[in-house]
Amino acid sequence: MKKARLTAIIATAALFSVTAALAQGAKLSDNVIKVGVLTDLSGVYSELSGPGSVRAAQLAADDFMAANAAYKGKVQVVGVDHQNKADVASNKAAEMIDRQNVDVLMDLPTSSAALSAAEIAKTKKIPVMVVTGGTTALTNEKCNKYTFHYAYDNFMLANGTGSAVTKRGGDSWYIIYPNYAFGQDLDRQMTAAIKENKGKLVTASDATPFPNTDFSSYLLKAQSLKPKIFGTMQAGNDLVNVVKQYNEFGLKKQGIGLGIGLLFETDVAALGQDAYAGALATVPWYWNLDQRSRDWSAKFEKSFGKKPTWAQAGVYSATTTYLQAVARAKSDNGDAVVKALEGHRFSDFFARSAYIRPQDHRVTLDVYTVQVKPKAQAKEAGDIFTKVATIPSAKAFTPLAESKCKF
Repeated sequence: MKKARLTAIIATAALFSVTAALAQGAKLSDNVIKVGVLTDLSGVYSELSGPGSVRAAQLAADDFMAANAAYKGKVQVVGVDHQNKADVASNKAAEMIDRQNVDVLMDLPTSSAALSAAEIAKTKKIPVMVVTGGTTALTNEKCNKYTFHYAYDNFMLANGTGSAVTKRGGDSWYIIYPNYAFGQDLDRQMTAAIKENKGKLVTASDATPFPNTDFSSYLLKAQSLKPKIFGTMQAGNDLVNVVKQYNEFGLKKQGIGLGIGLLFETDVAALGQDAYAGALATVPWYWNLDQRSRDWSAKFEKSFGKKPTWAQAGVYSATTTYLQAVARAKSDNGDAVVKALEGHRFSDFFARSAYIRPQDHRVTLDVYTVQVKPKAQAKEAGDIFTKVATIPSAKAFTPLAESKCKF
């Protein structure tokens, strides 16, 4: 027994020595790894991302330092508001890199902001981990060597939700979408998925202002068109407004189902799950998926005071993945970290069966088609999803053969 314990102590000491040697041999700019969370701290996406994403990145940094003692005090997190504006995101990205010396940009809700920040980071050779921006352009025609797309994208949403709803009989749609990069791309992806599954649009999709509070004209149009599915590609507070008015106008009672392109837990909490009951969505994760998810979520809730959204969980996972790549590369140099990330396979509480495709930097992972439960079926607060299907990592995202990415 004493011999076994001594062996374990020696092995632990050896592991610590190796970790310390790796860290001491690492070349860190300014002797620190600085993670920049560029996000929406005050607007329509601040609840689903925002301060919670900054806290998630900080938790990841703290856990990384705790697990790697030689990096103690060597990871810092900075949170900056891009206001969901492409020009602000571009300016803030440059400022964070040039003045605050950040080594990576993280989160980036709002696709237009993500695309703008990615262009700045490319010129400065700084890795970007886009978690909350959805446009597939990030891994297609506007891909670049330094940008990685984490958690989800619009192809995944359409491939999951558009296909599932259409196959279940929702084969005629009227779609509205927010008029910026994310909404335009998701409308294209959703329309393609519907048609591939022998469904149709009863009329051309309508673009809506972003952000927006009044969707009454579109709901009246849906009432007159009588599609089987009213498809909303909005997100955050915009989606909350759409769903609230969808119920007020009585579309569900008129036999017009609800098809949601992008759904976050905070959207459901804002109105109560009965407002969304029966709606299908596709998500990369949810807090009570299994025990590993519940354990991490309890830790986050203790720190932040709220249960995590999947975007916030994704930021934790992406930050951890980035920091581990820095450790493998023994450097926070952008090119070195990119090389350490490419082709990496891993599986954590959030990203299951994950793989970072070196050809286009799409991070593939298992994702889930879910249905919103009525409140009466919830076993506890926040129990909102029933899993309908798991879409394996290899089938959830755009096939590599169809990628338009050229580094």
